[in-house]
Amino acid sequence: MKKINSIILFNQKQIRRFYDEKNETWYFSIIDVIEILTNTSIPRRYWSDLKSKLKNEGSEVYEKIVQLKMTASDGKKRKTDSFSTEDLLRVLQSIPSPNAEPFKLWLAKVGYERIEETENPELAFGRAMKKWINQRLKSIEVRKELTDEWQEREMKEGLEYAILTDEITRAWADRSVKDYKKFKGLKKENLRDNMTNLELVLNMLAEVSTTEISKKQKPKGLKENKKVAQRGGFAAKKARLEIEKQTGEGVVTNKKAKLLKRKQKSSLSNKNNK
Repeated sequence: MKKINSIILFNQKQIRRFYDEKNETWYFSIIDVIEILTNTSIPRRYWSDLKSKLKNEGSEVYEKIVQLKMTASDGKKRKTDSFSTEDLLRVLQSIPSPNAEPFKLWLAKVGYERIEETENPELAFGRAMKKWINQRLKSIEVRKELTDEWQEREMKEGLEYAILTDEITRAWADRSVKDYKKFKGLKKENLRDNMTNLELVLNMLAEVSTTEISKKQKPKGLKENKKVAQRGGFAAKKARLEIEKQTGEGVVTNKKAKLLKRKQKSSLSNKNNK
């Protein structure tokens, strides 16, 4: 069974982790996590108290502790209390910290990486491309359901579809379609083809929300349909603002998805050639 120790950074601070290839699971040192989230100088004491509390409460999380050998600061390997991604997320509920939510988002991303991607970055790029393609195909399906609903509401294909699409985009992205394309430096290119994964997902959420609201409210005429489009887009805007709050980064980017992927592939190729 292949097992690999490695270190990963969160806000420039190290967290030791351990990969069990048989179970395809990453385990993280709880001591390292506590030190980062609480800024305590005695993370072991903090963990000892918390572990006792979990045990006394009969928490199922206590039974999920796994002791794994990881390299300590003195260079020696010692057994360290660790948790899988799923169980660590549960433990975090008991650790009050302003960094808890950003850390959860970060953990959800890195906790499910596969070790093959560490050894061969090209695999990571391939998976990222496949994921984007699948999302783009799904976005086409979502768009078809929306236009079918507009047809049911007797909206005219062409100008009225464009007006409603613009209302949805303004509502969730705070930009008209024209301004969005200009922001990305696009001319005749399709906007959706140049959205990042996150932009694409939020755009789909906006369109799905619009479709569902329309089915319930059955708006008549362009004016009522515009109001529904705005409500659908605003639902996605709420999600966008929350993501930006938790990550500290803007979701809407001026980068073209194709360029991002090209740069990513180039970067990975350079790493492989070193």
